[in-house]
Amino acid sequence: MANAPRAGLVAADPRVLALAAQVTESREQDIPLLLLKLKEILSSASLGSEESKKIKQDIYSYDLTQYCMLVLRQDHFRLHGGWATAAQLAEILSHCCVGLEAKEDPEEFHKKFLPSAIDSLLVLGRRLQARFIRAIKDEEKQDFLRWFQTVTDAICWLLGGHIQLAACVLQNGHFLQLLITDDVETGILMMSVLHKLLKVNSSVLLQVDEETLHSVLDELVYKLSATTNPVIGNAATKLLLVVAKFCKQLVKLLTTRYKGLKGLLSKQWTGKGFDRDLSQLLDLLYLEQSNGKGEMQRQHRAACIIQAMWRGFQTRKRLKKLPQAVTTLQRSFRAKREQELQYLKKQKEDEALKLQMQLQRQRAMRLFHERQLALLKIVHASQVDKYMEEMEGKSALTIQRFWRGYRARRNFHQQRQSLKEYKAAVVIQRAASQMSEERSKELHMQAQEKLAQFLLRSRLDQRAAQRRETLLVQVNTDVELLMNAPGLAETTEKDLDVFMSRSVPVATKARQSHNTMLKYTRWPWWKKLGDEFMEDDVIPDDDLNAELGTLFIGGRKCC
Repeated sequence: MANAPRAGLVAADPRVLALAAQVTESREQDIPLLLLKLKEILSSASLGSEESKKIKQDIYSYDLTQYCMLVLRQDHFRLHGGWATAAQLAEILSHCCVGLEAKEDPEEFHKKFLPSAIDSLLVLGRRLQARFIRAIKDEEKQDFLRWFQTVTDAICWLLGGHIQLAACVLQNGHFLQLLITDDVETGILMMSVLHKLLKVNSSVLLQVDEETLHSVLDELVYKLSATTNPVIGNAATKLLLVVAKFCKQLVKLLTTRYKGLKGLLSKQWTGKGFDRDLSQLLDLLYLEQSNGKGEMQRQHRAACIIQAMWRGFQTRKRLKKLPQAVTTLQRSFRAKREQELQYLKKQKEDEALKLQMQLQRQRAMRLFHERQLALLKIVHASQVDKYMEEMEGKSALTIQRFWRGYRARRNFHQQRQSLKEYKAAVVIQRAASQMSEERSKELHMQAQEKLAQFLLRSRLDQRAAQRRETLLVQVNTDVELLMNAPGLAETTEKDLDVFMSRSVPVATKARQSHNTMLKYTRWPWWKKLGDEFMEDDVIPDDDLNAELGTLFIGGRKCC
């Protein structure tokens, strides 16, 4: 970005010129702090004076406002001062734009630069709003709320200086996202921005598209219906009053699009401290309703009766289920509490047992050492070495005995499976040695017969499963075609071709043959013993052709 002045500019402010040179020669991370000097330069001249206009023109000519706008879109964690610096730069940017008369290329200033500045401020506002909502500490939340208010004030200041930006703000997606929030503090600030926008340019509601207008009105009515906070209710009521006072067309839109609005306002918000504005809004809504009273009143009464009946039914239904729900909740709570108490009790018992075992072990060790000391006192000094050798020998024998027992038990567990297999082999061999050769052949034939019967049953089951799958394919295909079929008046020749297609039976035949072949190759050897009863364990081609030949696919029986 160039920092040279535009054509026709002479005698630029030396402070602006020096700051532009510093910005050009400085590192990127130092630019935000340098741009904060613009606040001091702007405050040196009285607001609206010729000197102030000249300074703003120089700032714009040397592209310092462009730098401010670009900094607002950066990652503010890398800025010196963070979000506080970004909020101050937003305020500086709005003050630089208000009162500025772009002499060179004014169309670019009004149609490109100002909308980009508004978009940058709204993007910064969305980031601050998200940080405020996620903040946990009260001090941190207050800081983000203060910076967010600084940005909203900057937007309002910019709208006051350039009223043509009202439509640009209202149609900006970031503005709608800022307005659609459940947070009370930031929601009130955004409604104040909308109130300022409508006061500056009340005709903006007729300049925006219908979708944007409906989105704004939907959010205001939602805030009235979804909250009981009087501050939010007052702000939303005042905004709807401004909308209703501006144009009768918008009053008609409110009465037709939001049929329960009058009842909501009168029942929920009467006596909340803003009855004057509420009465004016209700008068305008009832006046519009009285113009087309007859049918509208009947529809309203019918809707109220239906709603009352439905709410009564729902209430009675919930009341019937309430005792059961309370009982279930109590039972669940008691069971969970009992489990927690049992767990705590068991934990305390385990800790007490562990402590008791430690004490017993320490007591035993203490007694053992005391007994050793007593024995050492009894033993003569010349016999101490001999006694120690005997104790070491006994200790070694004890350790060896425990180690051999452990090793024997481990080997026994490892050899248990081998012992079971060995015993099973001995039993089989003993039984086989007592069986004659004729008896063995007879048992073999019986086993072969049972295996053949099992294979035959499995083939029949497989054939029945294939038949069921074929019928399911037929039914699903018919249902899908019938659901998607057009009416008789709209039927074309292409639709008839769909019902006359013959490609589905061929694909079904090929897929089933392929799957059968894959299954056959993966079978174990014992399952292929059925080859002696049938050449291959698949459905015969004649039977399969007979079944596929009678498929009703595509609305027609295929042969």
